[in-house]
Amino acid sequence: MNFRRVLLATVFALLAALGGRAQESAAAADPATAQQAVNTAAAAAVASGHADPRTPDFVEHLVDIILSVFDVRSSGNTATHYIIAVLITLIAYVLRRIVTTWIFAFFKRLASRTETTLDDKLFPALEGPVKALIVVIGAVLALKVLKFSEAADETLGYVYTVMFSLVIFWGFIRAFNTVLDHLHEVARDKQLGITPFMPWIKKTLFAIVFVFGVLMIAQSLGANVKAALGALGIGGLAFALAAQDTIANLFGSVVVAVDQPFKIGETIRIAGSVGTVEDIGLRSTKLRLIDKSLMVIPNKTVAGEAIVNLARFNGRRVEQVIGLTYDTPADQMDAVVAEIRRIIESKPEVNTPDTHVYFRDYSASSLDIWVVYVFKDADFVRHMQVRQQINLEIMRAVEGRGLSFAFPTQTLHVASTPEKK
Repeated sequence: MNFRRVLLATVFALLAALGGRAQESAAAADPATAQQAVNTAAAAAVASGHADPRTPDFVEHLVDIILSVFDVRSSGNTATHYIIAVLITLIAYVLRRIVTTWIFAFFKRLASRTETTLDDKLFPALEGPVKALIVVIGAVLALKVLKFSEAADETLGYVYTVMFSLVIFWGFIRAFNTVLDHLHEVARDKQLGITPFMPWIKKTLFAIVFVFGVLMIAQSLGANVKAALGALGIGGLAFALAAQDTIANLFGSVVVAVDQPFKIGETIRIAGSVGTVEDIGLRSTKLRLIDKSLMVIPNKTVAGEAIVNLARFNGRRVEQVIGLTYDTPADQMDAVVAEIRRIIESKPEVNTPDTHVYFRDYSASSLDIWVVYVFKDADFVRHMQVRQQINLEIMRAVEGRGLSFAFPTQTLHVASTPEKK
């Protein structure tokens, strides 16, 4: 506990000294000499054809201020240099503990009071990268205080660039993944149609961000990214020509994700086949057909075919023709039509305004009654149960009146031939 207090007191003393000595160091510095050094370094970079990676300017400036505070002017490594390096390392450790114990704890308590859950997930995700950034800054400051050879400084310059880039890139990836996971949970809770596509959307965006991050790190290390992208452009054209079907399937999956004609678990009719959607991938969609076989359809075919979604009925329409025999009297026909209408409209599952029952046609072997009605509920099983009840009641009504259902018949009339005398 006493050691921590000593370190905190050292931090506060250092910060207080920074304000007083910064102006002195700035006034003592020779602007002309500094500008000449900058121009010389820039000319050397241009002459060599590339610029070496540099430590961020704020780190260089902070190291200069620290050395001026302790009035260190020696060009070599002295005991004071090593003490300052160790002190910076300890301060970075204490600051890391402060950020973890106090600052992030405060932010987490603050996030717990908000309605959204995104901030509850975002702060824990960023805690690791922030702690790593403090450690990296402390390590770089400690090393920059010490004097190394020109070759070692150049190597450390690459190390500094990679360390800063990786830590910042790590924090961005953690935040990006947290936001996408939160959006996936929201889509799943609200049962949005885009939910099945969220995993591969996340993978695609992550791949794009990863490639972009690698290119940015390569650029910061002095690589000629533009030339590499130009070479990739020519190779990409050849690859695109060789992978036309794959690219078409990828675009088909995007169309399915945007248009959302079906979801996993729904039954559809496509390309003359009826099945339940089991999986929607980047290249293909899988259907489990009625005979339990698996059908794999390329997404470019899915995007170009007419799709009938059998799981999105808002009702079920029934149309049937009941044929009675030709010996049915007219008054009995009128009564049986009225009875059939009454039977249908007595069912609460049927939408009454959409019910139609009429004696419609004189067919070749029957008197046809046209029957149409619509169920309010789209549930297939319930629809079939009520439909069976209606059919049985119609059958009893016809039989109770002594009438008969017609079936295809033919009557053959044979003319008698006159007798020969």
